[in-house]
Amino acid sequence: MAAAIAIADAEGLAAVSIRRVAAELDARAMTLYSYIERKEDLLALMLDEISTEVLVGGPLPADWRAALLLLAGRERELVRRHPWRVELISQRVAVGPNGLRHVEQKLAAFDGLGIDPLTAWRYLAVFNDYMTGFVVREALERGAPRESGINDAERAAVAEPYIKELVESGEFPRLAPMIEQGVRGADDNFERGLAWVLDGIEGDLPGR
Repeated sequence: MAAAIAIADAEGLAAVSIRRVAAELDARAMTLYSYIERKEDLLALMLDEISTEVLVGGPLPADWRAALLLLAGRERELVRRHPWRVELISQRVAVGPNGLRHVEQKLAAFDGLGIDPLTAWRYLAVFNDYMTGFVVREALERGAPRESGINDAERAAVAEPYIKELVESGEFPRLAPMIEQGVRGADDNFERGLAWVLDGIEGDLPGR
């Protein structure tokens, strides 16, 4: 899987194919086809391989919030190292054993909170929804190339004069100072937003 992951890291997911991986390994494509039948299977194996990077060795922090913050940070760094992970979100690639281990660790963070399995799953869904939305947006803002070959930074450079003209019209008094101050790229948005999510969960816990 290392060869396939290296190709995706360097050139994007579109460059990955069984034939290309075989070439990198100096092997015949048919040899790999005897182990991996479809590209979808290859992608699933790649996803499961990088999922090891978010697993925490040893016990999680005893505090449930600290445990989820730790896991969230590892998820974010994973996508920064492998931005093609974002593309797999919409492809519903099959989850593997390492992916399930990661889910199990996140659920373990809720141990001792006195909640039933369904509630724990709902809390996890809220956590995952925040994580998915944030890492997808961040990956795009960091300039992940699109199919057109134009990244978001280049697209923004073209759009900014038009946006500036609209904002200076006076029609958007609330939006204007936000754009002028550059709040869109605030570095603490990840931790701040995640803290709000965890605050909401904490307020919903039994006895609160």
